Amino acid sequence: METFAGCIGTRSDEVIAMRILYVIGLLCCMACNLSAQEPFRVMFYNVENLFDTKDDSLKNDEEFLPDAPKKWTYHRYKEKLNRIAKVIIASGDLHVPDLVGLSEVENDTCMRDLVKYSPLREAGYRYVMTDSPDQRGIDVALLYQRGTFKLLNKEEISIPHEKLGRSPTRNILYVSGQVLSGDTLDVFVCHMPSRAGGEAKSEPYRMATCMVLKAAVNVVMSARMNPHVLIMGDFNDYPHNQSLTRYLGASKPKKKTESRALYNLMYGKKGGTNRYRGEWGILDQIIVSGSMLDPSSTIRTTPEQAQIVRHPFLLEEDDKYGGDIPSRTYIGARYHGGYSDHLPVCVDLDIGQ
Repeated sequence: METFAGCIGTRSDEVIAMRILYVIGLLCCMACNLSAQEPFRVMFYNVENLFDTKDDSLKNDEEFLPDAPKKWTYHRYKEKLNRIAKVIIASGDLHVPDLVGLSEVENDTCMRDLVKYSPLREAGYRYVMTDSPDQRGIDVALLYQRGTFKLLNKEEISIPHEKLGRSPTRNILYVSGQVLSGDTLDVFVCHMPSRAGGEAKSEPYRMATCMVLKAAVNVVMSARMNPHVLIMGDFNDYPHNQSLTRYLGASKPKKKTESRALYNLMYGKKGGTNRYRGEWGILDQIIVSGSMLDPSSTIRTTPEQAQIVRHPFLLEEDDKYGGDIPSRTYIGARYHGGYSDHLPVCVDLDIGQ
């Protein structure tokens, strides 16, 4: 019987045979890779004022209009969308992140344009977002990959600002979804009240907001036999501040963890996500329930799998204080054409046994 090798008579035949062998080898490698699921990547990014160019008469968005001093034109808006898409795509490994939390997004139009009319359109993201009473009109949102995260529920958690004697702030976004192991992952995306007016004056509002978040987390945990809770956001406070440690109850990860306690994965990370007067600080954080730090859990991670994303293109030299600083969209009222005044954070989750 004539062998496969014997059928090869010319150099072109040899080339074809080599290509066939290459394809066979590639398919074998793909089959091997499918048996080992890639980590489930979660990312959070404060995108710094993603506004459309239309006036919303119910919100204070006049700062970002074409005829405003900042001259927020459609071209600049599209450029902003493309830059956000670039950051998200670059923050994946073999594929884009499975979940992406965003803050400082004006409305549904911005999210629709991001997923449908930017380079991110090829990624096939779906999204959910809040509709908050924030006076500037900025909200939080969550992008998700339908192939790895099946949306089960979405709710908004409002902050009782009137009882607190404060101006309206962003609602907290709560989303639950099923991952490939069949387990439910409960996700909270938040953007806590700013430090406007000074840290001491504004801190009580963040404390109260963290209390609301903690109460919502407790409700979810009480409903789950084995809760997998992940909280991400811009907290406008640092990991050691009372709003996070005392009122939210998010502590530094340790060797022995409690399944229903909260642990801040950004503790001890070098550098920061935002730079103020020459000092880096970690305002953007990812917090998980202790059950997810259990090596035997079907949704698990480690503090080492959480990181601050420092793509070189996100940074530039700090002419005033030295070192580097996030490349911003605006510096004061002057258009700078950068990305954001915050760096993203991300964490990899291992799914399944």
